[in-house]
Amino acid sequence: MKHLSRFLAASLLVLGLSTANAQDENNPWAVSIGVNAVDIFPTGGDLPVQGEIFDEYFNANDHWNILPSVSKLSVGRYIGDGFSFTASGSVNKITKAGELPDGTNVGVDDLSYYAVDGRVSYSFKNLLSSSWLDPYLGVGGGYTWVDEIGAGTFNGSLGLNFWITENLAFNVQSTYKHVFEDYAASNYPPTHFQHSAGLTFAFGGKDTDGDGIYDKDDECPEVPGLEEFNGCPDTDGDGITDAKDDCPDVAGTAEFNGCPDTDGDGVADPKDECPTVAGLAALNGCPDADGDGITDANDGCPNEAGPAENNGCPYQDKDGDGVLDKDDNCPDVVGTVANNGCPEVTEEVQETLNEYAAQILFDSGKSSIKKVSEDKLAEIIKILNEYPNAKFTVEGHTDSVGSEKLNQRLSDTRANSVKTYLVENGVDKFRLSAIGYGESRPIATNNTRAGRAKNRRVEINLVKE
Repeated sequence: MKHLSRFLAASLLVLGLSTANAQDENNPWAVSIGVNAVDIFPTGGDLPVQGEIFDEYFNANDHWNILPSVSKLSVGRYIGDGFSFTASGSVNKITKAGELPDGTNVGVDDLSYYAVDGRVSYSFKNLLSSSWLDPYLGVGGGYTWVDEIGAGTFNGSLGLNFWITENLAFNVQSTYKHVFEDYAASNYPPTHFQHSAGLTFAFGGKDTDGDGIYDKDDECPEVPGLEEFNGCPDTDGDGITDAKDDCPDVAGTAEFNGCPDTDGDGVADPKDECPTVAGLAALNGCPDADGDGITDANDGCPNEAGPAENNGCPYQDKDGDGVLDKDDNCPDVVGTVANNGCPEVTEEVQETLNEYAAQILFDSGKSSIKKVSEDKLAEIIKILNEYPNAKFTVEGHTDSVGSEKLNQRLSDTRANSVKTYLVENGVDKFRLSAIGYGESRPIATNNTRAGRAKNRRVEINLVKE
């Protein structure tokens, strides 16, 4: 009788602990009842009656101690993210103590067995995406009495629920119970396996939003809704639930996911940038009178087709040279297509430039330009300004009289002197470069006075891209 009292106390403890436990989010509570079997042999323990780990694990006939009645009660509660806590109480009788090394089964007088255990388990049901197969692993601890001797245990469990319905499952479980070392010398209770089978009942569904539909069946469990929409609301009454309604506060049509189309252009108002004026779907419901692909509101010339890069207006050709202003490097000066709308420097112009350049005179042995050359320089500037995108090189040359080093220096300074004059009189400095070639590029013999005079010259030559 005292043992029965001990089991009842353990059961009360289980029920007390269950208030802190969990099962699943829709049915958080679970109660299991069933039978259990205690097996001492296949645990690899220190007793002579225990074999190696998992020896004869399924030998129920020789080693399992089973009561022919309900002998295990468990209560659990879902914690979250697949984890549950379960507390259980069990009762049994030990009549088979194991097997001696010579193979003799050891029988014992009926020893009472009581256990109370707690377990945290993780379900693999969601990982398997299964509605009925629910394997789990658990770890925990408890306290076990065999007759008058009790011991704490560390437990590891492997179990399987077969869900027959949403609320009813057939459960099988095997638990390894390791007795703490401090108790090993007393022999009982020894390290052992406890197997169990039974039925699990899940219950406790909630109705969070109070709409009369339990959360497990409510597609909108936190918002009151209608039964015909599985607990979801339809605020605007258009027959489309708010969760699927792109315009939940304004009645619309199913064609536009619950939104209206005020201007009837086939574009729902939330996506229509011009909801009161019929337009084109390709332009988000806005009109395009000239058909250039730019909405009238953004078109600088709404009645005249033009490209987007020119704000919807057609490109102009102000100088009439056949090159549109957008491509014309010289939009105000007539040019050629080949030269991107700018005038081209012809051979004739090049010759004229150098005729004038050859008449630029310097003070003897110096780079200072004589005043008499200003008229020729003015003509040169006039020509250069007619070709605003062309670049030129001012080249200085000397005869062979004097040292080569001196002639090189003199040609450099004279070329730069002419460049400076041109820049100071309005020619863009970035269009001009200057270089001296000394006596290295004669155009006549240096053996005659006339030849040397021709070699002392300045040239202005077009830089070809």
